[in-house]
Amino acid sequence: MRKSILLSACACLLLTGLIAQKKQVKTSTSPAVETNADSALFSKVKFRQMGPFRGGRSGAVAGSYKNKMNFYFGSTGGGVWKTTDGGSNWKNISDKYFGGTIGSVAVAQSDENILYVGEGENTMRGNVAEGLGGIWRSDDAGKTWRNLGLKDGRHITRIIIHPRDPNTVWVGVMGHLFGPNEERGVYKTTDGGKNWKKMLYANNQTGCSDLVMEPGNPNVFYAGMWHVIRTPYSMESGGEGSGIYKSVDGGETWKNISTNKGFPKGVWGIVGVAVAPSNTDKIFAIVENANGGLFVSNDGGETWSLNCSDNNIRQRAWYYTKVYVDPKNENLVYCPNVEFMRSRDGGKTFTSVNTPHGDHHDLWIDPEDGNRMIVADDGGAQISYDAASNWSSLMNQPTAQIYRVSTDNAYPYNILGAQQDNGTFRMKSRTNGAGITERDWEGTAGSESGYVVADPSNPDIVYGGNYGGYLSRLDHKTGENRAINVWPDNPMGAGADVLKYRFQWNFPFFFSPHNPKRLYAGGNHLFVTENEGQSWETISPDLTTNDKSKQASSGGPITKDNTSVEYYCTIFTGTESPLEKDLLWIGSDDGVLSMSKNGGKNWENVTPPAAGKWMMWNCIETDPFKKGTVYVVGTKYKSDDFTPYLFKSEDYGKTWTTITNGINKMHFTRALRADHKRPGLLYAGTEYGLYISYDYGSNWKPFQLNLPIVPVTDLTIKENDLIVATQGRAFWVLDDLTVLQEKDNAGIAKNLHVFTVNDAYRSEGGGRRRNRGGGGAVQNIGENPLSGAVFNYHLRNTNDSSKVSISIYDKQAKLIKTFSTKSKEAADKLEINEGLNQFAWDQNYPEGEKTDGMILWNGGVGAVKAAPGKYSARFRYGKDSVDVPFVIKNNPNYKATEADYDAQVAFLLQVRDKFNEVQKGIKNIRALRTQITDFNAKLDSNGTKELKQMGDSINKQLTAIEEALYQTKAKSFQDVLNFPIRLNDKLAGLYGVASSGQNAPSKQAIETLADLGGQADVQLAKLKKILTQDLKSYNKMINEKQVPVIGIK
Repeated sequence: MRKSILLSACACLLLTGLIAQKKQVKTSTSPAVETNADSALFSKVKFRQMGPFRGGRSGAVAGSYKNKMNFYFGSTGGGVWKTTDGGSNWKNISDKYFGGTIGSVAVAQSDENILYVGEGENTMRGNVAEGLGGIWRSDDAGKTWRNLGLKDGRHITRIIIHPRDPNTVWVGVMGHLFGPNEERGVYKTTDGGKNWKKMLYANNQTGCSDLVMEPGNPNVFYAGMWHVIRTPYSMESGGEGSGIYKSVDGGETWKNISTNKGFPKGVWGIVGVAVAPSNTDKIFAIVENANGGLFVSNDGGETWSLNCSDNNIRQRAWYYTKVYVDPKNENLVYCPNVEFMRSRDGGKTFTSVNTPHGDHHDLWIDPEDGNRMIVADDGGAQISYDAASNWSSLMNQPTAQIYRVSTDNAYPYNILGAQQDNGTFRMKSRTNGAGITERDWEGTAGSESGYVVADPSNPDIVYGGNYGGYLSRLDHKTGENRAINVWPDNPMGAGADVLKYRFQWNFPFFFSPHNPKRLYAGGNHLFVTENEGQSWETISPDLTTNDKSKQASSGGPITKDNTSVEYYCTIFTGTESPLEKDLLWIGSDDGVLSMSKNGGKNWENVTPPAAGKWMMWNCIETDPFKKGTVYVVGTKYKSDDFTPYLFKSEDYGKTWTTITNGINKMHFTRALRADHKRPGLLYAGTEYGLYISYDYGSNWKPFQLNLPIVPVTDLTIKENDLIVATQGRAFWVLDDLTVLQEKDNAGIAKNLHVFTVNDAYRSEGGGRRRNRGGGGAVQNIGENPLSGAVFNYHLRNTNDSSKVSISIYDKQAKLIKTFSTKSKEAADKLEINEGLNQFAWDQNYPEGEKTDGMILWNGGVGAVKAAPGKYSARFRYGKDSVDVPFVIKNNPNYKATEADYDAQVAFLLQVRDKFNEVQKGIKNIRALRTQITDFNAKLDSNGTKELKQMGDSINKQLTAIEEALYQTKAKSFQDVLNFPIRLNDKLAGLYGVASSGQNAPSKQAIETLADLGGQADVQLAKLKKILTQDLKSYNKMINEKQVPVIGIK
């Protein structure tokens, strides 16, 4: 009987394929915000975190007592963060429960698993973020949380946990910043937050600015009480109720010690307090007062003396005014301010210490080790283990506070914005690498508080604003950065009442969608330039109330503070309709909405009557489909009104409709954008998350998905992507809005539905990498979108045995590749779920053959990238089949034509195919030679000499052919420097040359392929002869000798 020994060849393919005097609190462990609308359908729809990973302002820090690598910080807008490696990496631990602004964080000394967190930042800025959640507690070091009430406290400034009983807690509460309320002062719980008792109260405009316990003694407390109130146009720091109070019975009773000997007389403002742990009779108090400064008591607060009045520790008192003492050295004192100020002589003199950022707001020092500390500043949180000599990085915290967002017309498009306390930047929306790193963004025009807008005709020309009416133009190619202020008279420190023109901290400017040279800017008038700011024309009257009573110098009664945040009666938002040239809409921060139909020659006051007084118009969006239709977004949070205000007009502002149904009554609104493809589809950003409407705003649903609970400050849409600016979590992007736009397509009811496929640019890499490193630590890298052509498809009635396949076809309807749930190759295998699925084809043809152990100097032949053009995909699921067309677009950064790409791809496929022929030939040679060698070794000498000789002769021929096709002497990579590469390696090299650019193959490349291909064909012909003739004769002789035949299949 005959028995054949078979040779089979296989290809390996790789495809990147959460009170009164006593208050009962009902606790909750559920998340604070609804997460999704249509959550089942949108299960695969995710925002991606862009960054930048540059820390934003933090005002609350804490550390673990035993585990010296563990620290926590609260971000002003971005939630609670934890590090377990001393600040190398940070992870958010509040996202699933609460988020937004954090004013205090505390770790229980007796049980480090117990954490308390208070919402509402303690840096009482004009553009402050207030908390609605009050107090939260975790019993597992931040894994889970439950709410403990005090929700009307708005700003929780300090939390003190009993050193031996973690259920006994004292809390400093500031209360509402923009209005009076009763839930403020000092509160205490003895049952872990189930009940709270108000322990100290001054009045309905005074709260607790600081609270400290005598170290180790939970009977003695000192509290700084602060009378403070803000309006949209003023800030009042100081007044009745301000002062320092002391308790010696655990907070049950308090004594105002502000009039004790040595303290200044007159009006007090904010107060910070510290007790020296090494000498608890020594108390430090930093006091805002006309004769204020750092005061010291050596007798437990009975008498005081002024130790230091240095303005470096007193400046901008409402923003700083904190004091801390080393645990072992009573003379080592810190007063964080703009600079990180330190005294080594008990607070008499101070010097600045280098830190990674400026504007310092909180400090935690390890009570056992004064060298170990964590500071909170306008750049996040940083850790030191050597008493502030060295600090951890701030470039690992995605907590940037962004004011506005825009995009340019580059490819890939850049995202531009200004980060509070840091500066402006533009960053790539995607990269060719594994993610978006620090290398992929750069500083640009303007500074921390402004709009940033690119020239529509030239993305390298960027305009950026800042406070004081500053406006600059930056040319990224030349580096030229010139100021083009509308009125270059620097107003710093002056009140709005003495200014010629009033420009807000965040004054708007925008380009005309009909004339790329026409740039508008808003002060109290609207200005325009068509020569890049060389000259400006006033094209409006004062478009505000111009109420002089709202334009006085801000601050007082002690310290003035004029940065333009409180400049009032200014233009705050504006736009020109893309549908109608010269149709201008302008909104002011004091409630006036204006419209011009002729480019600013005439103006109408079209303010919605329901808006009432003092609305801050924050965003205006014209409908992209309906002329005369406009949406306006307002807020009155600076008047202590958190109501969402959205209005719609369909008749150029003659009549208005309120469109807030479904939005939480406390989620005040900041931004609204209309979808560019589906009429009536709207997105709204609020102080506590995102909402979506499908009916022109008549009804809204939460649309949070995986977006953190964070203030959404602005939105924009570019290339069907939704870009989200946040105040505390930087930028997020929702790629490809198609699923949202087509969510009610009738086809979704079928077993198989494929959504419209967005055009894809010809990609050169990129894609996603898991945002985690060793040990699960968060890496400081923004996430790329899926790379290639992305398909969204919906499946019903799936099970473990469901078979789904996706076949990709080229321009000529030729099959490129098929992916399937039943594929044996991991790279080609589809993973499916019931409901929405996503698949990304990387635009690659199958790559060249791989051979284990083969050493190739040129590395082999990679996957050929598909040319720009029209393609199709066929989806099969059971008996259902759907064909969908899609387009791959040329990267506009390259000049190659479609014909160039076609020629290149065709050539590279020829090289790949010839390389594959050679590789398959080598595999066949090796398999056949092995069989013959093994066969010969088993033969005895009895009449098989001739058979052995024939086998040896065939093997010799096979070896000669292989040596012509591949350098068999190469046993290590650089052996080829001694033994020249052969045909397969040369073909791989030719592939590398021809694929290195975006162009048709060169004449020499074509000739080289002909040469190398010809040489390969000669050797492959020899191999064919052996397989078809010599092997046949060999097997005939084997047959005659009654032994099994040799063969290939």
